[in-house]
Amino acid sequence: MLSRFAKRSFSSTAAANYKVSVLGAAGGIGQPLSLLLKLNHRVTSLSLYDIRGAKGVAADISHVPTNSKVEGFTPEDEEGLKKTLTGTDVVLIPAGVPRKPGMTRDDLFNINASIVRDLASSVADYAPNAAVLVISNPVNSTVPIVREVFKQKGVYNKNKLFGVTTLDVLRASRFLSEVVGTDPTTERVNVVGGHSGLTIVPLLSGTKHKNIPQEARDALIHRIQFGGDEVVQAKNGTGSATLSMAQAGARFAGAVFKGLDGEKDVIEPSFVESPLYASEGIDFFASQVTLGPNGVEKIHGLGELAGYEEELVNVAKETLKKNIIKGQEFITKAK
Repeated sequence: MLSRFAKRSFSSTAAANYKVSVLGAAGGIGQPLSLLLKLNHRVTSLSLYDIRGAKGVAADISHVPTNSKVEGFTPEDEEGLKKTLTGTDVVLIPAGVPRKPGMTRDDLFNINASIVRDLASSVADYAPNAAVLVISNPVNSTVPIVREVFKQKGVYNKNKLFGVTTLDVLRASRFLSEVVGTDPTTERVNVVGGHSGLTIVPLLSGTKHKNIPQEARDALIHRIQFGGDEVVQAKNGTGSATLSMAQAGARFAGAVFKGLDGEKDVIEPSFVESPLYASEGIDFFASQVTLGPNGVEKIHGLGELAGYEEELVNVAKETLKKNIIKGQEFITKAK
């Protein structure tokens, strides 16, 4: 019988062998995200794709001395997407246009929906078994788009499709720490619902800071929900949250890798197909999920909520249902 140490060593050796593809790798999120993935020891093959610039990004980060091969592809390469995706274990999709001042995530829909649809079609063709991490906004609608494309192709696996909502978690930790005067690295806030505005619901009652005065608490919740606006305004029309989003994407990808490796108790919030409110016509909902070798192993409930949190969830559900339907109908009406 193998010792516990031998078993762990064997698992670790087998683990660090993932091919990861980034679709939209030359963009504001894609470049720092690709760099962060290059630094992850579990990534041994990194394939970058974009309509332009992917080869330059690949050449640049390939000089970073970690044990991974990096390649870049564009539409000019023969079967560029096929080469990018074949054999891929995890696909991250940050492709799309960024928000500009005055734009909501829904304003991005008509442009980014088409981009995500076309990329999802290629993923279904060339990497049907990969875990797919959708970053392209509006996530509340783009994730349902990917599902519908995969369903049409007959390769949909609900346990391997994720909307990355980790940025809301990072903001919640940071902003909460500023209010209560603690180290942000010690704060963990479960953020549920979706990934835009009022659909973002931080469950502050689940933290150790239950007695924040109502006015300060309401201001904190609003800042978490609309934190992206701060970045859009500060960048003065030149972009949106790219660096923090790259860190969020890399963190969630790292959690997915750990789950695929078979590590125990890997739990992160994500926007996934969920039974929590399916009876109300809300097929997707962000909540904590346990990640494992098959992707989503368990979807956690929200637990006991404070009264104000129940109200926030109800408001979130109203918008989420519309967002999800919008994504679904973008594909089904085009058939």
